[in-house]
Amino acid sequence: MRTPPSLLSLTIDLAVLNLPSISDLSPLPDHILLDLFLKTLRAGKLNEKVLKLFVATGKEEVLSLIQSLNIRQTLTPVLPTRCSEKF
Repeated sequence: MRTPPSLLSLTIDLAVLNLPSISDLSPLPDHILLDLFLKTLRAGKLNEKVLKLFVATGKEEVLSLIQSLNIRQTLTPVLPTRCSEKF
């Protein structure tokens, strides 16, 4: 007989599915945030917006994991609207 998943595990799985609608992850404890990040990677749900959520927490463990996996944010170039001041 298999043991049922823990409530924490079910909650993290549900959070992975709903990450785009979450606005702040900083109140989460470090171990839960790290588990959420790893499950997000395994599920293939890491995109630019979700990565910004994890980076915005400022938690050292998550930031060092992002750096060790060589995950980088895409920089959007700023293009000038005019090349000169003449109309």
